[in-house]
Amino acid sequence: MLELYRLDERIAFPALDQALDEPNGLLAFGGDLSIKRLKSAYRQGIFPWFAETEPYLWWSPSPRGIIHLEQFHCSKSLKKSLRKHNFKITINHKFSEVIEQCALIPRNFGANPQSDTWITHEMQQAYIDLHHAGAASSVEVWLHDRLVGGLYGVTIGGVFCGESMFHKYTDASKIALLALVQHMKANQLGFIDCQMNTDHLAKLGCEDVTREQFLVLLNRYKDLDVHQGVWRPQEVIIQL
Repeated sequence: MLELYRLDERIAFPALDQALDEPNGLLAFGGDLSIKRLKSAYRQGIFPWFAETEPYLWWSPSPRGIIHLEQFHCSKSLKKSLRKHNFKITINHKFSEVIEQCALIPRNFGANPQSDTWITHEMQQAYIDLHHAGAASSVEVWLHDRLVGGLYGVTIGGVFCGESMFHKYTDASKIALLALVQHMKANQLGFIDCQMNTDHLAKLGCEDVTREQFLVLLNRYKDLDVHQGVWRPQEVIIQL
């Protein structure tokens, strides 16, 4: 029987060394998805991840997948796709639409591998609220005025905590990630937290670090003084 910390109305989390080894990183359950709690969680290296039939579950896995901006791998095929098609990339133009599209993608994960999606309607609204509070952002990829790919995540100082991405056209999600990397580099930000590495992300430069290594990076960049205009709605141009 698992012993797991239960959150109450206080905005407080247990020490990360209490996270379980199996399932990897499960730290606590309960609480809520308020803006205040979500901000507190991400600043400590914790994120919510649960299916619609589960209670709120909070995680801090080890190893942790991250992308160092200078180590992102842009393949020849991705460059070819960018040259072939007239993609338009924007930031924070359609946050709600991006998260809705991400929610349509079935994913197997965590404590309930049979779950269709973890981005429930309640989760969507929580991150839309976070976006309106200036703490979550999206990248959109357009082709012929149609939204064909994108990603969204939580912004903490110089850290972008990636939540999910989608594509309706080949390479569109990779293009969104490349645009994010270049935008963050241009504004001297820190790194991308991918939470859990995958084969797909590894090919793009995502690497595993221990929880301790992740927290060192998080603490280095989470209070970075970021210019107010960095995450304003804008169009970005990818440099090849």
